[in-house]
Amino acid sequence: MRADTLGRWARAEWGALYLAARGALVERRWRAVPMTLVAVCLTGVVQFVQNQSWGYRLVRNLGGVRAEDPLWQALLRTPLSLFVPALDLPVWGALAQILLVFGIAELCLGWRRTLLIAYVATLAGTLYARVGISLGPGHPIGLPASDAQVVDTGPSAAVVGLAVFLGWRYGAYVTAGVVIAAMVVEVVLEANLAGKEHLTAIAAVLVLCTLAAVRQRRSRARGGSTSGAPPIQS
Repeated sequence: MRADTLGRWARAEWGALYLAARGALVERRWRAVPMTLVAVCLTGVVQFVQNQSWGYRLVRNLGGVRAEDPLWQALLRTPLSLFVPALDLPVWGALAQILLVFGIAELCLGWRRTLLIAYVATLAGTLYARVGISLGPGHPIGLPASDAQVVDTGPSAAVVGLAVFLGWRYGAYVTAGVVIAAMVVEVVLEANLAGKEHLTAIAAVLVLCTLAAVRQRRSRARGGSTSGAPPIQS
């Protein structure tokens, strides 16, 4: 692919997203991403605490989610669980995911919408685990009973959901498609709890995209019907 062709494709794919993020960052600098900075610091503090002999049980009691726990308890722990890094993965991966994806999302969508999408994606995965275990390993979307004891934490489901929503919102459809395809390949290669939760998070975010698209169409329709004038031809 020639350089000029690649450049045009990159501008078409990421141009709107780049302009939205750059505008907010230039205008407010670090003040444009306060939630992301707090999330990064919180994740770092939680990682430090859970690696201490006195803090491991504290973090698990406040932010450790398992499918075998009572539902009310899991729902109370889900908000903090997003910022509890998995012990079997390097913490820098979680920090990088939050800084990059949460940061871009906060620049483009604002911190309220970013948190909403992140928690919808995370909660969808948490609830899916219970459904999957009840269906059993023989079902296409089922899970083995042993997954009920898996501690399910980390920002990955939220990161995947935000990436897909940003791709839809700003026309980066190829990027969103690549993210979805990568999660499908993950499940095909290793049908574990994390991979299936990622697909569930994507499904939940696609529902949000659909609802947002319907709302936009209705808003445009109302605007067109109230003006009483034909559309301007350019």
